[in-house]
Amino acid sequence: MIKKANKNKIRQRKHARVRKNLVGTPERPRLSVFRSLSHIYAQIIDDQNGHTLVSASSLDFEIKDQVKSTSNCETAKLVGELVAKRALDENIENVIFDRSGYIYHGRVAALAEGAREAGLQF
Repeated sequence: MIKKANKNKIRQRKHARVRKNLVGTPERPRLSVFRSLSHIYAQIIDDQNGHTLVSASSLDFEIKDQVKSTSNCETAKLVGELVAKRALDENIENVIFDRSGYIYHGRVAALAEGAREAGLQF
């Protein structure tokens, strides 16, 4: 029997490889993305202090009533705009984008585009 590759394990290996060199600082924190089948989550993290500074997801009440489905590109773009708005309220303008091993395509790219349009720089 042929073993099928576990895509999540492959993604986690890619993520670990990238995270060796990608560190969020207080001056330039890391914007991390997690994508599940149903939702998308974004966090801005200061790795040196080990704190999440800002977070947003498709489960937030500000977004949930605006969309029908929580697992599409439109919702991901709204999450990106929301995390950028919350970051700018905390005086965070520059971030490092961490796609967490996901391909920069679809919902991940839409989230990044929404964050850029709302004023985050990365």
